[in-house]
Amino acid sequence: MKLSAHRISSFRRLVYDYYRLHGRRLPWRTTRDPYRILVSEVMLQQTQIARVLPIYRRFLVRFPNAEALARASLAEVLSVWQGLGYNRRAHYLHQTAQTLQVKYKGKVPRSFEELEALPGIGEYTAQAVMVFAFNQSHPLVETNIRSAILQEFFPRSRRVLERKVHSIVKQTIDSSNPREWFYALMDYGSHLKSLSPGINQRSAAYRKQSPFRGSLRQTRGAILRTLTMRGALSVSALRRVMPDHQGLEQAIGKLLKEGLLLRNGHDRLSIPGQSSVSARTSGARESKR
Repeated sequence: MKLSAHRISSFRRLVYDYYRLHGRRLPWRTTRDPYRILVSEVMLQQTQIARVLPIYRRFLVRFPNAEALARASLAEVLSVWQGLGYNRRAHYLHQTAQTLQVKYKGKVPRSFEELEALPGIGEYTAQAVMVFAFNQSHPLVETNIRSAILQEFFPRSRRVLERKVHSIVKQTIDSSNPREWFYALMDYGSHLKSLSPGINQRSAAYRKQSPFRGSLRQTRGAILRTLTMRGALSVSALRRVMPDHQGLEQAIGKLLKEGLLLRNGHDRLSIPGQSSVSARTSGARESKR
C-alpha cells in the first residue's frame, strides 16, 4: 500500500495530537543514556510496563552502568531481576555488559550491526536502541505500534501480513525526530488496544500466548527464585521444596545448558556466582530437616 503525502500527514497529526495530551512520562524516556535505554528495552520484552518500572529503578541503583553490571555475578543480577520473569534476558544482559567492557570500553555501540551482535539482543532491540538512544530512523514494530497500524490502515482486514505493517511503518516515520515519533505511536497504539483489545488478532503474525501456570517457564523461574533465596541445593532438596512443579528435571537440564545453573560433583545446583557461604548455609538448612 502506497500512502499519499496527505494520508501520512494526517496520521502523524492524529498520533501527535494524542501524545501531546496523553503521552506517558516514563523513566527511560527522560534519559539519553544508551545503557539505561538498553536495559529498559531488554526488560520490556514481553513484559508490561507496570511490572518493569520498580525493577528497572532497582536494577539501575544496583548496576548504574555497564561496568557495574559486568563486575557483578550472575547470582547478583538474578537476585535484582526477581519478579520480572524470562530470566534468560537477565543472563543475556549480563553477558552484553561484559562484552561492552571488553570490546567497547563500557559504551553502547552506535552501530545497528554491532548492537544486533550483542548477546540476546536481536533485530528489534537493536533498532529500538538506535531510535531511542541515538534518534536514528529504524522501522520499529512491536505490539502497540502494530495495533495502531492495523486499526488505522487495515480496519476491516484479517490476517494482515507483517510485511504490510512494516511498509506502513517505514512510510510514516517522522525522520526529523524518530525518537519522539515512536514514543507517540506506542502510546497511541496502547490507547487503541485499551478500546479494542483484540486488534492484534488481525495480524497474520498473531500467536496466542500459552498459559504461564503449569508451564516449563513457571518451573524454570521457580527454580531460580528458590536458589536465589536459599542458596545451593541438591536436586533431591529442590524436589522437596518444589513438589507441585511439573517438568523439574527438564527445566534443570535447560537451565544448565544455558549457563543459568551450575551442578557440582555432589549433585548440588547453584547459580553462577553464588558464594560458598551461601552454599554452606543452605547445606546446613538441609541437614536440619
